[in-house]
Amino acid sequence: MDIQNRKIEFVQEFLKVQNEDIINRLEKVLRKEIKNSGKEELKPMTIEEFNKRIDRSMEDSKNGRLIKASDLKAKMEKWG
Repeated sequence: MDIQNRKIEFVQEFLKVQNEDIINRLEKVLRKEIKNSGKEELKPMTIEEFNKRIDRSMEDSKNGRLIKASDLKAKMEKWG
């Protein structure tokens, strides 16, 4: 079974739950797993990766591939 079908089945079962304690425990597990999942993926950059990122950023700046922080903030406010 693929991940999308598993999520749909999980949501369907979750919607049947009437016990608030079970919902509270599931929420805690979900929050904890989401919080912990990001920690495993973070690794420090090497100097080479850092320098490549700087070079790419400088090229983006020279070629006008930037967005002002104020424009980005306005765009994000429209999302919510």
